[in-house]
Amino acid sequence: MSSLRPFRLKAWLAVSAAALLLLTPVSQVPARAQAAQAAPSPAQSANPAPTSPSQTTMAATHPSAEQRGITARAIDKVKQVAKSAGDIFSRVPCLAPKGVSKTMGSLPHVAGKLVAGLPVVIVAFGSSSTAGYGASSPDFNYPNRLAAQLRRQYPTADITVINAGVGGEDAPEMMKRLQTQVIDVHPDLVIWQVGTNAVLRNLDPADTAKLVEDGITSIQAAGDADIVLVDPQYSPAVNQRKESAGKMVQLLGKVAELRHVGIFPRFEVMRDWHENQSIPVENFVIADGLHMNDWGYACFAQLLGDDIIRSVGQIKIGVNVPGNVRAYRPM
Repeated sequence: MSSLRPFRLKAWLAVSAAALLLLTPVSQVPARAQAAQAAPSPAQSANPAPTSPSQTTMAATHPSAEQRGITARAIDKVKQVAKSAGDIFSRVPCLAPKGVSKTMGSLPHVAGKLVAGLPVVIVAFGSSSTAGYGASSPDFNYPNRLAAQLRRQYPTADITVINAGVGGEDAPEMMKRLQTQVIDVHPDLVIWQVGTNAVLRNLDPADTAKLVEDGITSIQAAGDADIVLVDPQYSPAVNQRKESAGKMVQLLGKVAELRHVGIFPRFEVMRDWHENQSIPVENFVIADGLHMNDWGYACFAQLLGDDIIRSVGQIKIGVNVPGNVRAYRPM
């Protein structure tokens, strides 16, 4: 599985994570992190140095200037991460579309894991929209944005987001790597973005829908992962093939309904940005007329994350969502 990498934030975000551990009470730190902190190094085990109670007290109450400097820098990084998450929406807020249907279920598996405090693995499967083409930095693609949002919401949770996006692919190519890059990872949630490249290539939407349905069947047969389909984006390049795009959106929605999985109606959401919220297309699509920009990816991730967080809330208050009602749309 060397081709798969959990989607990591850059080095400075790693420092941020360290700061969160420093700021979190020990009782709240994940068990494996506590174990790593508690375990002595081989050299310490072999040659334990005597420490007097006074030395221990001094070390605890009077950290060295170097320790204070590291902690202060780490705290600053945490503040920067939180600020960057909000800065992108400072001019144009990310608002949930009013004209899109309300939630019709939940994501019971991933939500249950988060409620129970168990490790969560999310696989973002797709093409260039998932890989993040158009983002100014890997930090701003949607899987990383989603990971950051969930980690802010659940700071002590062990959340892994795997970016399995490959530019230029659609269902035929994705099916070839479904087993190794999705099923074999044993994910709790699969977010499958598909259909755009099929529209651009003039492929039959019905053929794409059939492949996606086959893929969902394979994922469901292998485990209990929640699945969310993401349909094509609303953008000038896609809109040039309006009829094909419309059929693709319609058929993916039908597949989601038949297979009882989630559907994130990206086309409807992005159209709402432009037609109802009066946001210029160039504010969420880059100059190629196809791929989303930083704001587009960020708002997409925000709405997706909000639905996951809402599902966790439903389970916490005891809302019982039937197992066969799992399709959802953003509020």
